[in-house]
This record gives sequence, structure tokens and C-alpha cells, in this order.
Amino acid sequence: MARKNPEPQLYAKPDQLQIRGNQIFSPVRGRWLHLTPEERVRQEYLFVLTREYGYSIDQIAEEESFTGRGSAQARADFLIWRTSQERADNHPAMIVVECKSDNVTINAKDYFQGDNYARREGAKFFVTHNNRETRYWRVRTDRRPGYLEEIENIPHADATDEEIKKLIGRLKIFKENEFADLLHQCHNVIRNREHLDPAAAFDEIAKVLFVKTHVERDMKEKRRHQNRFTVDYLHTLPGRAPLNLLFSDTKDAYQVDAIFAEADKINLKTATGEEIVKLLERYNLSDTSEDVKGIAFERFLGRTFRGEIGQFFTPRTIVEFMVHMVAPREGDVVCDPASGSGGFLIRFFEIVREQILSDVDRQYQTYVAELEDRRLSKANRAKLLHEKFEALQATIDQRNRESRLWKLANRCIYGCDANHRMARTSKMNMIMHGDGHGGVHHHNGFINVNGIFEGRFDIILTNPPFGANVEATDKITTSDVRTTDEQYRRYAQWYGQAYKDAQEKVQQASKSNAPIASQFDLPYGGDKSKNGKKKLGKIKTEILFLERCLALLKPGGRLGIVLPEGIFNNPSLAYVREFCEDRAFIRAVVSLPQETFYSAGASVKASLLFMQKFSEDEVADYQAKHQAAIAELDAKYQPEIEAETTRIKKHIDEGGENIKSAKPPTQAMRKKMSKQEIKAAVDAAKLAEKRVPEWKSQMTEARRKLRAYEKQMTETKTREARQLLKERFDYPVFLYDAQHVGITATGEQDVCELFNSEPLGLPVGSKSENTTLAQYQLFCKQPESFVVTDKAKN
Repeated sequence: MARKNPEPQLYAKPDQLQIRGNQIFSPVRGRWLHLTPEERVRQEYLFVLTREYGYSIDQIAEEESFTGRGSAQARADFLIWRTSQERADNHPAMIVVECKSDNVTINAKDYFQGDNYARREGAKFFVTHNNRETRYWRVRTDRRPGYLEEIENIPHADATDEEIKKLIGRLKIFKENEFADLLHQCHNVIRNREHLDPAAAFDEIAKVLFVKTHVERDMKEKRRHQNRFTVDYLHTLPGRAPLNLLFSDTKDAYQVDAIFAEADKINLKTATGEEIVKLLERYNLSDTSEDVKGIAFERFLGRTFRGEIGQFFTPRTIVEFMVHMVAPREGDVVCDPASGSGGFLIRFFEIVREQILSDVDRQYQTYVAELEDRRLSKANRAKLLHEKFEALQATIDQRNRESRLWKLANRCIYGCDANHRMARTSKMNMIMHGDGHGGVHHHNGFINVNGIFEGRFDIILTNPPFGANVEATDKITTSDVRTTDEQYRRYAQWYGQAYKDAQEKVQQASKSNAPIASQFDLPYGGDKSKNGKKKLGKIKTEILFLERCLALLKPGGRLGIVLPEGIFNNPSLAYVREFCEDRAFIRAVVSLPQETFYSAGASVKASLLFMQKFSEDEVADYQAKHQAAIAELDAKYQPEIEAETTRIKKHIDEGGENIKSAKPPTQAMRKKMSKQEIKAAVDAAKLAEKRVPEWKSQMTEARRKLRAYEKQMTETKTREARQLLKERFDYPVFLYDAQHVGITATGEQDVCELFNSEPLGLPVGSKSENTTLAQYQLFCKQPESFVVTDKAKN
């Protein structure tokens, strides 16, 4: 028996749903329904199917159960037939659509459910959708259930057999490798046609990408149907530089962020600009998974900068692992003082955003369950659900100032990079991933700016530059204090007195033209001047960044940092390790393979250091135990020190007396002496005078021995006091020597033992429970179950 077709009905307006009070109209079912959040998602996507894909209402069934094909509980949000006649003839639908709640990230379970429903129906395609993400899939009947194959789209209503055949054979083309290659193609077009150097060519492709991102975001937010990022649209614009008209709109939209200067423009010939737009226009960045476009953009960045501009990027697997190791959560404020392309900040944003959205969905589902226990009419239940959903949506609407997502994007993410190109790239990268760019600055990472100042951050994640030096001649200048009066008032309002104090510190340093390194406390090496004060010498940037990161952290804050292994095992850098131990718990050290950063252009063997800064109580406890250890060692060695010091000083005093004997008697003394006594004293002085050099040498040697002894005993007491302190302030440290971290020496994908890397599409190196991350999490809960080496033995 053919399924009954409802009377076809259309929306009252092409860009609106029909909603009245607590009801929403379903054109497919031909009746008013209770306005629940789930129903709204469904009806909004029906609008897409009819208006954008051209399907008529009589080609679509809604909330259709798979009668006779399994459980009656299995219902598809939409079934779509190739033609209305095929539906009337009871043929299988061509497309199955599964809609999900807006605040839920659609995951593999949902994809498998869509595949299952499509196989029951005998459909060729299925769609998984909410307003955050829409993905398209083909059904592979030649493979077992659960085999998923994503494609770029579903057929439009007027698609021919040949077009559908091509669509089925064409996997989703917006994969990260292909898009990264496309970006390189654009980059090469600019270089070859405009004869620009690699850096300048990159700047131009960055501008064009920024325009595309803005146009697509504008289309989505304002529900524009015309895509302005096309060659056809450019031809409708006046003037000889139409692409720059779009660029001007983009600059205006981000004027507050000062990403581009007012005078900046796209420096491309009209034909070159059109060629780039032509290459990019078929890709929709807004509807593409942020993971996909993020990976693609980062691969493009890594290849371009490594090979042609000399920059250095942290592999994505390392970023992913480090972010999860510090366990970010809502409310945490993060900073990367050497942010590069923004990888750490982006991943922090994504993870915390997902936590917030999942929490909102949990609250909603809890409320749904609560209503199940109440005797409510369907209308009242729908009304309450709609009100609850709207109230929850207001808490995550990123346009709503002070919402949870607004706070995350605007008050929790900070970074800076000394390279202007990288700072701008970082901002653009973050906007492409969903925002959070406002706290990123072009600025020296060692100097306070905006909300980046001491004692402010819950999390620091960074991969600082290795091997370079901060010279004593590197000064803090007035150009480092780039804050207008309006900015100062705004930041002071946001961050309070702590910001004013931090800014005053930088201003005073700039007025005195102080060296950058003079702000830091580590006992860095350097020659002594004539007045005995230590002069600043060259300081490795990674060492300075290590101290800077600890200073930026709040008490209890967590740090994840990439460092060369010399920091961990070079005897001359013991003072750096001790400096860290005096201020923070060393939570974990993960040694990376030598080749980890080869593909990024660096050959230094590195390790990952994770620390947690002492709380105020822990500082007091540590210092008390430290002082007690020092006092105990002072008491232990005092008798020996006094005895040895007395013995050496006796030799010095004896030498002094002997030298005095080399002086002949004075006139006053002679008056009281006989001639024989005078002669004897003069003869004795002459004999003694011959031995003065010997006695002086003995005294010099004795003083040298005294200094050496005092230094030796100071070092002995310091060493033993630190050993005693470690025993009394003891804690376990997680140590791990990684062999496979998801990337080979040539930059190819590899198995990854650090974390469950399946979501990144990498071959899995170990079971989820045996990954480094899982082992560390277990270690934190049950350190006694591990064979560990405490830091005293490192």
C-alpha cells in the first residue's frame, strides 16, 4: 500500500518558519506541532531541503518509522525520495536524515545510527545534522554495516542519474591534505604571477582567506543567500579592484582587533585575485568541520613557513597531548607567550567549548527527564521545554556578552608572538576555528601587555623558541608599552589593580631603558663588574621563557612546555632545575623521540615538562621545610667549620706576626733599648725581611684555602639541605620515554602512543587505557601502583 501524501504546504515567507505562540508548523505533516527545540531543528532543516535542494513536500516523509524493517521505535527525522512517484510506488527512499540537538557534538555513534537507518530503508545516502554541523554520507552496501564513507554533499532534487553517479563516486573532497594542497596552489599562483617573495605571498593569501572567512560568517549570521566570495559576484562590483572592496568590509568587521592596518590592501592584480577566488570559492569553510579546516590550515602553515620562511610549528599530536595533560576546564584562563600559529590556544578553546555545550545539553536532558515525572499536557510540556532550551541557549550565545561562550572566547584566551606575521596568522587561525582571537597580540612574550601579566593564568601552554639568546643589550623601550588611554581604561576595568601594577612595572622599566632580563630572578651567568655586581650576559630564550611561564601562573596553575633535553640533564643548568623545584611541583616529564621536530625544521631532542605552581600554603610549607633543613645543616657543620676556620686563620695570624717582625725598631723603641739590643733587633729584622715573600705567599694560600673551604662547605650544606628537603617534601613524578608520537621524521603520520588518536585519523599505537595520557591519569590517582623515580633521583 502506498504511503499517503499530505497536502503540500509552503512556508509563509522564504526566510522564516511559521511559528505561533508555542507551536511550529510542519509542512510535511500538514499540521501545527508543539514547539520543542528538537522540532525547531527539524523544521529549520526541512526549510533547507525545500529551498536550497529543491525537494517538494510530497517527496519527503517526516518522523517516519521503519515498519517491517526492525524495531518500531526506529524513526527517521526525514526520508527523501528521488521523485514523488517513487514515494507513491512505495520504493525505498534515496536519503535518510538524522537531526540532533544543537548543543550535542554529533559523534561516531550518531553516524553509525544514520548508517543503520539508511540500510534498513535501502537508501543510498544519509545526512547527520544540527545547526552546528551537517555531514553527508553514502551507504556502502558492499561493505558490512558500520563502514562509513563521507561525501561532499547529497543530490539536489533535479540531479540527473549521471550527476548522482558522480556524487556517489566522489568522496568528500574537503579533506585536510587536499585543502592544504589547494592553499599551496593559491600561494604559488600569487608567487609566480606577482613575483613576490614567500613571506609577501603568504601575507596576500592570508588576506584573501580572511575575506572568505568573514563573508561566510556574515552569510550564516545574517542568513544571506548570495555568496559574495565568487568570481561572478566580483564582476558585479564597481572599480578595478573589487576584491579590495570585500577586504575593506572585512577590516571594518575586525577593526577593534587591529589585525590589519587601515592602509592595508590586497596587493594583487585583478586577474590574480579572481584566480584565487575561483580556486577557493567552491569550499565552504563555515560548514566544514573545524578539525578538518584547522588541520589543513596548520599543514599549509607548517609547510610554507618551515620550508620558505623559517618558522617552527608544534606537531598537532604534541599539541593535543599537552592540552589534555593539563586538563583544561571552564573558567580556566590560558596563555601562550610564544603563540606562533595559535595551536595550543585553539585546542584549549575547542575542548572547553565542547565541555560547555555538553553541560548545557546535560542540563536540558535532565530537565526533559524531570518533566517525564510530571503530569503535563503535550502543549505544556513543549512550552516548558522550549522556555528551558531558550534560557540555556542564552547562556551559550557567543553574541551575548557575558554568556559562557563569550567569556571563554573573550576573557580566557591570551597569547602573543614577537613576529607580526605569526601574531596575525594566529588571530586568523583562531577565527577560522570559531574565535577566541581577541587576547592574541603582536608583542614580546617577556613583557606584559593587555591581560598578560604575572600571577594571572590557570594554564600556560607553550613551545618557546630554542637556541636563541636574549642579550644584555635587549632593552625595554617605550614602544613596548603600546597602550592608548582608552585601552588602559578598558583593561583596568577588566583586570583591576593587578593590571595597573603590572603596567606600571613595564612603564618604569621602559623609562629607565632597563634590560629585558633584569625583570627575572634566575641566577643567570655573567661577569662581575668592578663594583662586584653581576653583569647580565647572554641568556638562552628557553630558560627565560621557563621563568616567565612560572611567573605568569597563578598559585596552583599548571604549565606544559616543550624544552630541549639539556635543561633536564646538563650539569651547568642545575640551577634552572632547582629554581623550578623551589616554585612548583614537577608533575611529569615526557621524553620525545629525536626526530619529532625534524619535519618542522628543528633537530634538537626535546622533552615535555609539566609543572604545577605551588599554592600559597604549599609555598609556606616548602619554605619552612627548606629553612629547617638549612638550620639543621648549619647546626650539624658548625663545630667542624669553626674548628677548621680557626685553624686556617691561626696560620694567617701567625704569618701576620712574622711579617711584623721584619720591621726594624722605631725611634721610640730605640730610646728604650741598649746598643746591643738595637743591633740584635735590626739584624733579626733583616733576616726576617728575607722571609716576608714566603710568609705572604703562605698567608695568600691560607686565605685561598679558607675561601675554598667556605665555598665547599656552603655547597655541601646547600646540597645536603636540598637532599633533605626532597626527602621531607617528597612527591612522585611521572616519567615516560615516548617512542611513537604520531609523526615521522619526514612529517608523515605515524602511530601515536601518547593519547587515543583515532579522532585525528592516525593509526592507533596502543589501546586507549595504555596510552601515555591514560597512564598519567591513573598515576595521578594511584601513584603507588607505579614504579616511579622521584625527582631526588633524577
